[in-house]
Amino acid sequence: MSWRRGLCTAAVVLLGVLGAACSSSPSTPSTTTTSSSSTSTTPTPASTSSTVATSTTTAGTTRCATSALTASVVGGSGAAGTIETTLGLKSTGGGPCVLGGYPGLQLLSSSGASLPTKVIRGGHYSFTSMAPTTVTLTTGQSVYFNIGYSDVPVDNETSCPTSSSLEVTPPNSYTHLVLTVSLAPCGGGTLVVSPVFAAGTNTQTTAP
Repeated sequence: MSWRRGLCTAAVVLLGVLGAACSSSPSTPSTTTTSSSSTSTTPTPASTSSTVATSTTTAGTTRCATSALTASVVGGSGAAGTIETTLGLKSTGGGPCVLGGYPGLQLLSSSGASLPTKVIRGGHYSFTSMAPTTVTLTTGQSVYFNIGYSDVPVDNETSCPTSSSLEVTPPNSYTHLVLTVSLAPCGGGTLVVSPVFAAGTNTQTTAP
């Protein structure tokens, strides 16, 4: 009987050693997985920083200040009740600048009072319906935009507002230029305006 008790005791001790070895083995892989996960996230800030730097470089040229622009009428035509007028904005600043998008317009009377004005961007005329682009100007260069309107009264109109001058707000600006020009748009003073474009890029216009 004593040799059986000795054998049992040895078996219990052996099982205890094996159990301890098995229970301690998972801890090492757990530590390695955590370290690997932490390392894989480190490239993210470098990628974000690179994107911001590219964006800043692209936006380096400033918008043309209204005070560094002059406005003029450079052409026009009319047919079948539709009038087209092309205006130019010339840069007089000392360095490159950009303009892109649609100008704002307001008809003015001889006293400088506001007349009824409705501005439609793009519209259905071939010479005003074009995609906006950004144009870079140096001193003496110009961008252009077209204005289209109907001179035929509509609905109950007996006359159409006729301007003595036009207030032009360059794209993305809060200040304006005043240009002497007579426009008589019907439809409550409806003007259809194109975005600004560089010379030679709008093949539908009659000018410049």
